[in-house]
Amino acid sequence: MLSFKAILSVTLILFSVIDILGSTPVIIDLRKKNGHIQSGKATLAAGILMILFLFIGDNLLGLFGVDVGSFAIAGSIVMFIIGLEMILGRNFFKNDPSASGSSSIVPIAFPLIAGAGTLTTIISIRAEYAELDILVGIVVNLIFVYAVLKSTNWLERKIGDAGLGVLQKVFGIILLSIAIKLFKDNIINL
Repeated sequence: MLSFKAILSVTLILFSVIDILGSTPVIIDLRKKNGHIQSGKATLAAGILMILFLFIGDNLLGLFGVDVGSFAIAGSIVMFIIGLEMILGRNFFKNDPSASGSSSIVPIAFPLIAGAGTLTTIISIRAEYAELDILVGIVVNLIFVYAVLKSTNWLERKIGDAGLGVLQKVFGIILLSIAIKLFKDNIINL
């Protein structure tokens, strides 16, 4: 049976961890570099990852001999590098022009939307909430993610180049901070 209160709690928890609004400058920057972001493809890939982790996350990581903490540390390193790109204006990830749409999956679907923080959160909240409530919370967040991804052109026009440059630096520092916190919290547990 669905619980509105539980769904609202899960939705808000995931919304704060996914932080798609905070990732908007990263997404706009990736779109500038690659020309196009496939919103539907990125949202679908992130959704599949989140739903997989809801039902088989522990087992999937265990299959590869990886614990949740190690997975979170690896994701934090990728997030750290993306934050450095935003602040320094350098490209560490090489773009393959022949792989059209690949930037929709990496780094947008993973690790920006369905990153280590999101996936470990999904595994963690299973102890407190019913799987059906979590599933509905994931779907609500995916709808919002898709809407934000589709509106990046509009947001870029409204913010302008100067505003985007400032936001990119600010959110780059925030992303670095989140990556360091995720790394620190999980390295202690190892």
